[in-house]
Amino acid sequence: MNGCTNVVCNIIGAPVEDGAGRPGCIMGPAAYRTAGLIDVIAELGHTVVDHGDIRPASLLPLPMAHPNPALRNLPEIAAWTRAIADAVWRAGDAGLTICLGGDHSLSAGTLAGRARLCADSGRELFVLWLDAHTDFHTLDSSVSGNLHGVPLAYACGLPGFAGYFPDLRARVDPANVCLMGLRSVDASERRAIARSSAITHDMRAIDEHGLAPLLRAFLERVADAGGVLHVSLDVDFLDPAIAPAVGTTVPGGATVREAHLIMEMLCDSNLVGSLDLAELNPFLDERGRTATLMVDLVASLLGRRVLDRPTREFT
Repeated sequence: MNGCTNVVCNIIGAPVEDGAGRPGCIMGPAAYRTAGLIDVIAELGHTVVDHGDIRPASLLPLPMAHPNPALRNLPEIAAWTRAIADAVWRAGDAGLTICLGGDHSLSAGTLAGRARLCADSGRELFVLWLDAHTDFHTLDSSVSGNLHGVPLAYACGLPGFAGYFPDLRARVDPANVCLMGLRSVDASERRAIARSSAITHDMRAIDEHGLAPLLRAFLERVADAGGVLHVSLDVDFLDPAIAPAVGTTVPGGATVREAHLIMEMLCDSNLVGSLDLAELNPFLDERGRTATLMVDLVASLLGRRVLDRPTREFT
């Protein structure tokens, strides 16, 4: 992303809900467009290329039923992963690619596509994972069977996905992953993350040290490596009091001010190449407030500053 001036924004809709435990995320891309995402980006002086919503061409044939009987919609998520990865790769590495979700299983595809682009260009990929959860389950460890809990593990090349998910052209180095906002991590994910060398900052760390120093240290690592940053923003990173439109609410999330600070720091860094907006479930929203907040956060990523924010009246 070329700073926050004249950025070409490739918009890819990924209306996938097969990875979540309740329906509604299929409406996410439409909700973002209805909330004015395209207009806001254009008003900030950027070029928008809306590729529309993608759909998997066909289900991937699986070699056999997976031994974990809890898994739900495995062929469907494998097909979505391939379709999203291909779309992100085709969009290229110029400008900013924004993937509108859709549940967080979409990130298996966006990370796979972005990792392939980085391998093609010889640049190192880094990931900022803004989420209440690590999404670091494997197909074997998932208890819920909801595959929005596996994308980061898949993209990092953890074992157990071969033959069920598309083969990775390039994987994400777990040491290049920073997870922020964690506050709901089960035992198996905790062990896997501890073995992975990924950087983790739960909400206690943010409360104790402040968000800015933690994020700044990671951004300096990305800059020093000449890397490209992929940002994956789950609605449940935010506190449910301000962002209710998500099926996996966890109290104690980020505030509006903290979320905007992150996006403004990311804009200043000139490092972001792609962005996921995941887990928006408009069926659970209140008069579009979550979709509107997420659009505002994208605006901060693309150059809007505190003094530029509009005042809204609700009648």
